[in-house]
Amino acid sequence: MSTYRLNNLLSPRSVALVGASARSGSVGRAVLENIRKVGFKGQFGLVNPRHAEIGGVAAVKSLDRLDFVPELVVITAPAGEIPGIVDQAGRLGSAGALIVSAGLGQGPGSLHEATSTAARKHGMRLIGPNCLGIMMPGVSLNASFAAHMPGAGNLALISQSGAIAAGMVDWAAQRGVGFSGIVSIGDQIDVDIADLLDHFAMDHKTRAILLYIEAIKDARKFMSAARAAARVKPVVVVKSGRMAQGAKAAATHTGALAGADAVYDAAFRRAGVLRVSDLRELFDCAETLGRVESPTGKRLAILTNGGGIGVLAIDRLVELGGIPATISAEARKKLDAALPPTWSGANPVDIVGDADASRYAVALEELLADRDNDAVLVLNVQTAIASAAEIATTVTELVRRYREQHRSWAKPVLAAWVGADQHIIQTLSSAGVPNYPTEDDAVRGFMYLVRHREVVEELSQVPPAMPDTFVPDARGARQIVTAAVADGREWLEPVEIKHLLEAYDIAMVPTYAATDVEQAVAYANDIFAQGDTVVLKIMSRDIVHKSDVGGVVLNLTTPEAVRVAATGIIARAKKLRPEARIGGVIVQAMVVKAKARELILGLADDPTFGTVVVFGRGGTAVEIINDKALALPPLDLQLARDLIERTRVSRLLRAYRDVPAVKLDAVAMVLVKLAQMAADIPEIREFDINPLLADESGVTAVDARVAVGPPQRKFVGSGPANFAVRAYPSQWERRLELKDDWHIFVRPMRPEDEPIIHEFLGHVTPHDLRLRFFAPMKEFTHEFIARLTQLDYARAMAFIAFDEATGEMVGVVRLHSDSIYESGEYAILLRSDLKGRGLGWALMQLIIDYARSEGLKAISGDVLQENTVMLDMCRQLGFEVKPDPSEPDLCDVKLKL
Repeated sequence: MSTYRLNNLLSPRSVALVGASARSGSVGRAVLENIRKVGFKGQFGLVNPRHAEIGGVAAVKSLDRLDFVPELVVITAPAGEIPGIVDQAGRLGSAGALIVSAGLGQGPGSLHEATSTAARKHGMRLIGPNCLGIMMPGVSLNASFAAHMPGAGNLALISQSGAIAAGMVDWAAQRGVGFSGIVSIGDQIDVDIADLLDHFAMDHKTRAILLYIEAIKDARKFMSAARAAARVKPVVVVKSGRMAQGAKAAATHTGALAGADAVYDAAFRRAGVLRVSDLRELFDCAETLGRVESPTGKRLAILTNGGGIGVLAIDRLVELGGIPATISAEARKKLDAALPPTWSGANPVDIVGDADASRYAVALEELLADRDNDAVLVLNVQTAIASAAEIATTVTELVRRYREQHRSWAKPVLAAWVGADQHIIQTLSSAGVPNYPTEDDAVRGFMYLVRHREVVEELSQVPPAMPDTFVPDARGARQIVTAAVADGREWLEPVEIKHLLEAYDIAMVPTYAATDVEQAVAYANDIFAQGDTVVLKIMSRDIVHKSDVGGVVLNLTTPEAVRVAATGIIARAKKLRPEARIGGVIVQAMVVKAKARELILGLADDPTFGTVVVFGRGGTAVEIINDKALALPPLDLQLARDLIERTRVSRLLRAYRDVPAVKLDAVAMVLVKLAQMAADIPEIREFDINPLLADESGVTAVDARVAVGPPQRKFVGSGPANFAVRAYPSQWERRLELKDDWHIFVRPMRPEDEPIIHEFLGHVTPHDLRLRFFAPMKEFTHEFIARLTQLDYARAMAFIAFDEATGEMVGVVRLHSDSIYESGEYAILLRSDLKGRGLGWALMQLIIDYARSEGLKAISGDVLQENTVMLDMCRQLGFEVKPDPSEPDLCDVKLKL
């Protein structure tokens, strides 16, 4: 698993520092001082071959001279020594190393490669190199050269920048915000963002995960980990380089629209990660998510002593998609009785500028009791009449009492004291009340909570590979594309594109390829006979943008007009592009739909995330208008609708004045079909449909361009190698017949299976649960089960078995691959009353078949020595069974594939 040994690195019982310098101001000396200052409670040793002691701490010359084996080795030694240090640590049995030093280089023959090889040989995990270090308040470990150590709390920070991590620590110290862990990952020689997401998602001390990202190396692994983590707790990201342009020049409009940052945006959205634009927003997000749970809705009540600031807060709330809460009749009656007659009578609840602590208390109490809101924001503008500090104290005491009375779940209460001094901030923070300098920041904080709740709901949806009602001619389409690639071409011909679209049931205007002028006239006559006018376009593999050479003539109504236009088009193309190969002209019916909207739909290829689906407003000025949205495939109709709704042109698709609404699902279905086409035909590099005409009757493609090339395998494992997100693998659904005519249906697990899992576990005895989880299991929390059901169908897979007669779940088997996708760890659990009927054997065979199909080299597992039934089955299936050298109660079982 990608979390293998991470707990040893992040919560070690013993630490050794190698390379601490006696020189004041050096990195090694700073790390040593930080470890000592915080008071790490485990065993600690110092290694330095040139000094017997540093800063009063005795040192030994090498790791093997310590009187203990360190779980974690922190390395600040020169780069050239690091491979040897890692190798020695591995031979001794260390779990991993934190490499603070820089200078390991990259590529074959580098110190980076030598260090990685040494670690892998011993099963060690590595953090770094070139990083600030790690800070783990829960175990009093500050193995970093940061200036401060954060307090313990419930936020985790994973950062590609040491400076950002250090800045977060300084901010946290001022706001009283604590961390469950801070990890600066540096060059990610081994442990990467995805590994740490997996770790902190499972960490019960972590409420929310903050990320600072510069670039993602393994997109599929990141998407898998981020989606799984975001389902159980908020994940917030700042991504630098928002304005950076993609390095690859785009050949199509969709390629140009799919800029690098726009693709990251789409990826974060699909992963359920909340993206913020800068560190201030990240701080505000941390302030909110670290203190309160998400509300059940987005109705916000605002309590204020200043009408103007309350109205500003309402304006921002509406702008960001929140809902100003109404005041129920019952609550209004109580507020009327308790407040002066000059109170606002509505939301925002303005209790007037002379409001004191008691007035705030009575109003807040009523709003917390009112079921017509989901959260309360308390605003205070300081006056000379009432003490802002006293009001803050009163509010925090009331919030404490309210939370004690509602332990299972309490409404979020947020605050903004304008111009507050540090004492007021501390009062609010110490009570766990998220507080902000302005009403704008506070409203944004509330909307982060709302967005997280929406994300969890969205992530529970699993898109199928393709709607059951649609079966494309994928084989015929693939033949068109592969033939062009075999011919060495980079672009499909227009007639090939028409056949490609037909294979996926996407309507296109009648299109013909004419090699000369007279053939163009003949095709035009066929179109005239249907009552349509004609458009001519230059046909050349070398001229992608036809209008650049005057290669398009519209609205031709007679054969003679076609003859003149065709002659002129070919002549202009030869003059302006003498090097281009001219194949003739394309003859198309000219579709005139006065009330149709021009859209652009297509596919683009991103170097990090693979295939991306693009939707937006079409026409010749698409890059200038720049009204587009992106999504990662696969798509279903709901995801396609969401993609459409994220554009401005989506408003024009609705009915207005005498213009009827577009048949929206017809547009969404084209997006789903394009996503499926990308999965079926990885040779497609870029795809433009521009414009796609959409109206109340449906959609028609007017023009399209398709760039092709040899397929590029971006991601390991099965499924489309150009997709960073996998579809639900319906191809693995099975019907099995076992002993005694027992019929079983097996399918991959889905996120919505959580209630089924809870019910199933009620039929498993405590003894069998202990054999599966290696410890007594008295309770299964929502978070625990949710984590089991959140699969990416890439690194993690699970199959659920159902009794076809009763529909009840009877067993489950799962597999989780390691961080480098070479081997997987399996686990299996059956209903205790249905064991001995062949189900375990069938599920084990299924997971072995799946592992083979994924290209894994081995699967393994840990089995208790007393679980003789499982050990016997493993032997019969060909597993090698060995005692675990470090755990006498366990056996290691391994099957080479």
